[in-house]
Amino acid sequence: MRLASPPPYDLPMTHTPPTPPRDEATPPGAAGHGRWAATRRRWQERRAALEHRPHLRRAWKVGVAVIGVLVIVVGLVLVPLPGPGWLIVFLGVALLGTEFPAAHRITQWVRGLAHKARLRWRAWRAARAARSARVSATD
Repeated sequence: MRLASPPPYDLPMTHTPPTPPRDEATPPGAAGHGRWAATRRRWQERRAALEHRPHLRRAWKVGVAVIGVLVIVVGLVLVPLPGPGWLIVFLGVALLGTEFPAAHRITQWVRGLAHKARLRWRAWRAARAARSARVSATD
């Protein structure tokens, strides 16, 4: 009994679709526009081709997992030392988040914490400037 040959998996990469005209409602960084649009489109095409090959997909996930864990371990080793230890740990978690949903949720949580901290810092600076201006106005 002869098995049917698998369909060809090579996606044509020579044709790039034309960039749609940008209207005023589309921000400059939106998908399909900007400096990195062609690179992003090529990356998405390659990722789509990877989805059709289960063995390559598994190897890709294992590679991302190994590299992500290595980055996290290096970051944890650097935490007690002066330098960007926690930043490297969060970078490793973000790398894992490209392939694993749990790591992506952790990345989103950390980004939310960072955003709230930045907003609090800005509010503190604005209040401090207002207090300073009020004190100097009474002098």
